[in-house]
Amino acid sequence: MSQTNYNNDILQKVVSLEGELKNLIVNYVGNKKSPDNEEVTLEMVITTVAEEFPELLLVVAEENFIRGYEVGINDGSALIKEG
Repeated sequence: MSQTNYNNDILQKVVSLEGELKNLIVNYVGNKKSPDNEEVTLEMVITTVAEEFPELLLVVAEENFIRGYEVGINDGSALIKEG
């Protein structure tokens, strides 16, 4: 991912082949990255998508941020109403 050390075990999970699109993505990433053990991890997929289709990840990140912000606002409003 980035130059900083980000440790998340889910990123090291080997991606299983379930469905046509997932199969296509995993095979593409496997061919591009050529891992020694022939296993494609979620981190490899995310890195490849970030390199080749950053707009997709940007939209997902923005949506995640907005939803998290809305939850925080709603939680704060609920606390004010209770107090």
